[in-house]
Amino acid sequence: MPNGNGQNGYAALLDPAALNKIGKLELIARGIVEGFVSGRHKSPYKGFSVEFAEHRQYVPGDDTRDLDWRVYGKSDRYYIKQFIEETNLRCTILLDASGSMKYAGTAAARHEGQPLSKFRYGQFLAASMTHLMLHQQDAVGLVTFDTAIRRYIPSRSRVSHMRAILEELATTTPGEETKLSPIFHDIAERAHRRGLIVVISDLFDDPAEILSALHHFRYRKHEVLVLHVMAQEELTFPFESWSDFRDLETRDGKIQLDPQSVRAAYLEEINRFIRQLETGCGQMKIDYVQMSTAQPFDVALAQYLAARRGR
Repeated sequence: MPNGNGQNGYAALLDPAALNKIGKLELIARGIVEGFVSGRHKSPYKGFSVEFAEHRQYVPGDDTRDLDWRVYGKSDRYYIKQFIEETNLRCTILLDASGSMKYAGTAAARHEGQPLSKFRYGQFLAASMTHLMLHQQDAVGLVTFDTAIRRYIPSRSRVSHMRAILEELATTTPGEETKLSPIFHDIAERAHRRGLIVVISDLFDDPAEILSALHHFRYRKHEVLVLHVMAQEELTFPFESWSDFRDLETRDGKIQLDPQSVRAAYLEEINRFIRQLETGCGQMKIDYVQMSTAQPFDVALAQYLAARRGR
């Protein structure tokens, strides 16, 4: 893995061509979020901003400049116009650094001549999301994890914060096993202010437990975006001849088999796995985006952001 310096370090994660495709697409939170300073996103606090919320009856001490004279003309009563204050979005990116994320495959998109592993793909997604959020003056943080939280970088909106996140991305290497649901529950308890949670993972764990943990985020009023990153081979299982299949999350998990004898059962199982996650996320109003490493990460992300903006 690259170190934190130079073109092969954190700077290499910011592909200018990729950022150019998504730089103009702003990720506006659909939900109501909190923040510290005036920005673009809706806050649960009513103030005197630009978006109308409701009327309330005038009480002595209110600023008469906020009186709605049209309502007065119709009702002969004084009412104050209340508005929805707009505020920065707080985004936390959760990047899976478990062993299964090491897998690249031959069908993966390439960067600098090398096929992207799921983890490298996730690094680029996380770096691009970080750039995007800070570009629109939102706060962004990062969590890297496998069986436990590796690093928790709280959300900040300073441009200088990008370096801390990119250095962490560039110096993190995939570990071994993973357990997603305890990590998600932990983050949900730590993230007190409502915001956007972005999960970047292959989600190889019990889907029922994953969905339960994602529900914890929704219970805490967070908006959630799940970027489900998988290799094309994991989706299609194109293998033909006898092969050694190795578990990347354990040191001795290896089996030799004829892929043609298990293809149908494997595809049925993986499709059931994906459907369960997609359906569960849909029921909780969580954005679920399936991504194959065969598709360039910038194209996949730009397509999602454009579709989101259209909604």
